[in-house]
Amino acid sequence: MLEREITERVSLTLPDGRFNPDAQGWTRTPLHDTSGIGRRRWGRNKRWEYWNVMAPTHIVALTVSHVDYMSLHSVWVFDRATSAAIEVTDILPLGRSATLPASLGDGPARARTRRLSIDIDENDAGTRLRARTSRLDLDISAERPLGHDALGVVVPWRSPRGISRFQYTVKDVARPARGHITVDGTTHDFDTDAWAVLDHGRGRWPYRVWWNWAAGSGVVDGRVIGLQLGSKWTDGSGSTENALVVDGRLSKISEELRWDYDANEWMRPWRITGDSAELTFTPFFNKSSRTNALVISSRTDQLFGVWSGWARDEHGQKIAVDGIQGFAEDVLNLW
Repeated sequence: MLEREITERVSLTLPDGRFNPDAQGWTRTPLHDTSGIGRRRWGRNKRWEYWNVMAPTHIVALTVSHVDYMSLHSVWVFDRATSAAIEVTDILPLGRSATLPASLGDGPARARTRRLSIDIDENDAGTRLRARTSRLDLDISAERPLGHDALGVVVPWRSPRGISRFQYTVKDVARPARGHITVDGTTHDFDTDAWAVLDHGRGRWPYRVWWNWAAGSGVVDGRVIGLQLGSKWTDGSGSTENALVVDGRLSKISEELRWDYDANEWMRPWRITGDSAELTFTPFFNKSSRTNALVISSRTDQLFGVWSGWARDEHGQKIAVDGIQGFAEDVLNLW
């Protein structure tokens, strides 16, 4: 598959809000202006920031989102020693509870409800993640090393009438993390062996979407390895969201990889393979969730675990990923 690397600033939409064909491609650093999302097709526009942090003692997931007719915000913290989880998710009408930047890096992301608060702020060192509920308080820095690449991809969905549905995503893996998590009055500090992953999304979506997403971060043979993989929602679009990051340098994988997993037994190992990769993902926990809120419903199985195998870098070299940790998910959304 031939994909175009974009190296200059470009708008995701035309002045009237329609899709800009010049925006299709991928980037190593965020270059897309997404401020035009919302100018057309009310009800189909989706904006979100999702952060996942895997620390030695806990796993954290934060979501701030606005999908025109509603907002969904979530704080989830998982204790790796006890398998106990705390989750607070609020779904509210319209978008008054959400603050989201028009484009990545243009300002903070915030969620405010009666049960939770989330603050996501960019700074010179990276991104500061803060969240609070009645039982927990966290403050984490997702550092951005000098020269660190992040995969940006525009995915169009074509129809006989042209392109009216499209998505811009930034998947930023292998961000070193440090900070603290306080649960029920007990504070856990960490400054090593912790990794953050970003999913930044801006687009105009169909009502029904099924996707796979997987990521991994860690150190192998003294090198920082990041793995970013996706499937189903990109199939046939001319774009993939597959990439390998080695010591901050991104290698784009322009191949639709094969995903093999058992939806009846999620905890069995997953296989993701192709000419560019031979990967096995072995889960240790399934974060399974179901949502049914009138016009929206979702089914999510997000498996956390350990990666093994290899992926090819831009020079064709096989890079081992053995031992890096991360997740793989299967999601069906009607929204």
